[in-house]
Formats: sequence, structure tokens, C-alpha cells
Amino acid sequence: MPISKTFIALSALFASVLPLAAQDVHQVVAAPVADLNPSSNLPFQPVGPEDLIGLQVYDAPEFTRTVRVSKEGSIRLPMLKSQIRVQGLLPNEIEVLVKEALEREQLFVDPFVTVNIVEYHSRPISVTGAVKTPTIFQAIGDVTLLDALARAGGLATGQAGPEIIVTRPNGDTGTQSIQRIPVKPLFAGTDPELNLKLTGGEQIRVPDVGQVIVSGSVTHPGPYPILDGAANTVTTAIAQAGGTIQFFSHTAYIYRPDDKGAMHEITVDLGKILGRKKPDVTLQAKDVLYVPDSSGRRITQETVTALTSVGQGATTALVYVLR
Repeated sequence: MPISKTFIALSALFASVLPLAAQDVHQVVAAPVADLNPSSNLPFQPVGPEDLIGLQVYDAPEFTRTVRVSKEGSIRLPMLKSQIRVQGLLPNEIEVLVKEALEREQLFVDPFVTVNIVEYHSRPISVTGAVKTPTIFQAIGDVTLLDALARAGGLATGQAGPEIIVTRPNGDTGTQSIQRIPVKPLFAGTDPELNLKLTGGEQIRVPDVGQVIVSGSVTHPGPYPILDGAANTVTTAIAQAGGTIQFFSHTAYIYRPDDKGAMHEITVDLGKILGRKKPDVTLQAKDVLYVPDSSGRRITQETVTALTSVGQGATTALVYVLR
């Protein structure tokens, strides 16, 4: 029977439409897959304890869930007899393990599994000490030492010492390594290797600058920083405090703690030092320099201990009272 022109036209129409229809079907099937990683803004990094991962098995809503990694580094899924160890693995590696476990338990035949990172909790970085805002955050993506300091608001002006101490895990040995990073070249960028790459687990501490406390018959008693790269002596400390006031005693006292915290009194012939008849005396961090008035009245050990143990604001108030 002869084929009509209408049939030929319809055949041609179906031939042109069928590839588009197949393409549409593929897009409909693939569309949910594209939605399986709602947290794609988090970079894929090795998973650790307490991390939260998102799991989805296509066409199996009972397996679509968020799962918290245990402290032992494993996850447990419904209907699976054994836990799956995921610590140290990337999301795509976890996908393979979950797929194999579902097939091994004969729950699925060739399941399509996706895994994404919802929250990282296993990669903390802490920044403490002389920073504006001490903080703890997770090492997500590329993080450097300068990035971490920026997250803490930067160094506290006038309080940060000349170096930064970075303590980090030493592999799987259970020990820690300590690095001392000088502040000036780090921020100047003269040595890029000082800007350490951080991967999580680091503790960054910015020690306070060493200081001495000047009290008694001086213009501006209070705590003063140890001068970086300069002589730190009785006369420089008195100069920082604005000089002596009228009727000061020519005998001053340095109160210096030892390694056990006990205070030792050192008598200073201030009159002869100022008259250049005796060499100046070098001060150390945590020293208390007390310049009595003309009566020569000394302070008690309890007062010295209070001066060195209270906060900076309270210290300033206390040394003013001691005038």
C-alpha cells in the first residue's frame, strides 16, 4: 500500500521531536542531582570528627539526611549493619564507600549517591592574646596566618609583643610543634614563608609586650612597654612616665619577681644615676620601679604583688593612688 504524504510528514516531525524529548527526559532526571549539593559554597576538604555531612541517595528519601561524624570518625546509616569510617576522606570518596555499603547489604543495585559538607567542626583555629577580638573559627578553604589575625581584628595596638607563637599538631604523632613568627617581617611581607598556611588545629597566641610598672613620685605613673631594640633602664622608664615630680627621693626601688613568683627588692641610687655618677640600671619585663617621695616611704610586698597581678586599667589606677 502506498505511503501517504501525510504519514511521511508525521514521521519527519516525530524524528525531529524525539531527540528533543530525550534531551528533556535527561534534564528532568539530572535536575535533582544538581540540587544534591546545597552547600557547594563550602570547599571539599577531608572530613573529621563532629563535621556535618549531607547525604542523598537518588530516589531513596529514607537515605536523604544530614549525618554527624562521630568522635571516632565514622557515620551510621539506617539499615546498614556496620558504621562507615569517613575521617580523612573527601566527599567523593565517601560517596564511593556509601555506594559500596548499600550494594553489599543488597539494599540497592547501582545506587547514585552524593555527599556534601554542611558544616565543618573538625578544623578549629584559635587566635588569642594581644588581639582586638580573640576568636575561634574553622579552617575552610585556603587560610593563612595573616587571614587568622585579620579574623581576630588584628593586633591590639601597643599591647602585642614582637613575635607570634603558633602551636600546631605534628601529624599523627600526638605531639605539637611550636613556631615563633616575628611580627614585623610577617606584616611587611619581606619573607612570604612566615605567612603560614593553616589547615586546622592551630593555636595562635600573640603574647603581650613585656612591660614595667613605674609608680610613686613621677608625673604619669603606670605600666609602660619594654622598648623594642632599645635600652630599657631606670632613666628611660622614668622618661616614659614623664619624669620625676618635686621632692622625690634619691633612693628608688626595683621589685623583681623570680621564676617562682617571689619578689626581690633592689635598691637604686637614683640621685647618682641622674647625676651620671653611677651607671644606669637595666629593667626587665614585670619589674616594678618605685620612686618614693622625699620621706622615703616604701611600699609593701602586698602592694607590689597587687601591682603586677591586676589588669592594666586597674594597675594604672593603683599606681596613681600610690603617689
